[in-house]
Amino acid sequence: MTDAIGHEPEDEIESSRAPLLDHLVELRMRLIICVLALFVGFGVCFAFADQIFLFLVKPFTVAQQLLSAQHSGGKHGPFDLLLALVGLKEIPLGQTKALDLVYTAALEFFFTKIKLAGFGAVVLTFPVLAWQLYRFVAPGLYKNERGAFLPFLLASPFMFFLGAALVYFIMLPFVLWFSLSQQVQTAGISIQLLPKVSDYLTLVTSLLLAFGLCFQLPVVVSLLGLAGILSSKMLREGRRYAIVGVFIAAAILTPPDPISQLTLAIPMCLLYEIGIWCVWLIERGKAKDEKKSTEIVAV
Repeated sequence: MTDAIGHEPEDEIESSRAPLLDHLVELRMRLIICVLALFVGFGVCFAFADQIFLFLVKPFTVAQQLLSAQHSGGKHGPFDLLLALVGLKEIPLGQTKALDLVYTAALEFFFTKIKLAGFGAVVLTFPVLAWQLYRFVAPGLYKNERGAFLPFLLASPFMFFLGAALVYFIMLPFVLWFSLSQQVQTAGISIQLLPKVSDYLTLVTSLLLAFGLCFQLPVVVSLLGLAGILSSKMLREGRRYAIVGVFIAAAILTPPDPISQLTLAIPMCLLYEIGIWCVWLIERGKAKDEKKSTEIVAV
């Protein structure tokens, strides 16, 4: 089969082939760039680890302040917490109580900052890592495949940050409000939530990663459709099984409350439908290209 100007598609790969040693040298160069990028990202994130941690703990701080104000006579709820996070609601600071976070080992907070810097380095340098991966595999792709791969390279970080934003502005407010509302204050007993800094960071980063990766569903499905592994018909026929799998995954990945599970499950179901639509568009484009190639050959 030839393209529009009579070239064999295999010629594109043949022209970019290199000896095995050259591939290994290039792989080493790409890995060195990735490692250097991670080191730079780690240094930057560690230098601002306190500020990053304060940003991540802000939903907890605001939840504590609103709950304290509610105990002083105000009426607030998780939706008020969401509005306060996006700056649409003021917090009555005169009635609030400071948030207490503890650590029980001498170096616990230091190692927490190291983990936070490592997590931040991966997120910060993801575009560099993805670009190096693309540059390494690009010579093995046809020209049209290289052009089709780039949109997914851009969509992946966007979808990850979209999932992370859902965690920060919607999921965490409900989870933290529910956790703080379990406290008991009576004349004879006081049951307070005193989370460790490491436990809180583990909760937040786990949710960020879970939602960020789950939001890659349309990207992964579209890539599989581009490779011919999945079709829109297969996805439509498997919709009921996919929905069951989504709710099972949401029950495993989120805290044990129905609101958190629905917060992940509903967007995942919508993303699955978007994936079906993307694969259908890819199939439609392939059909047009094949029809055009057939007409050229016929001429």
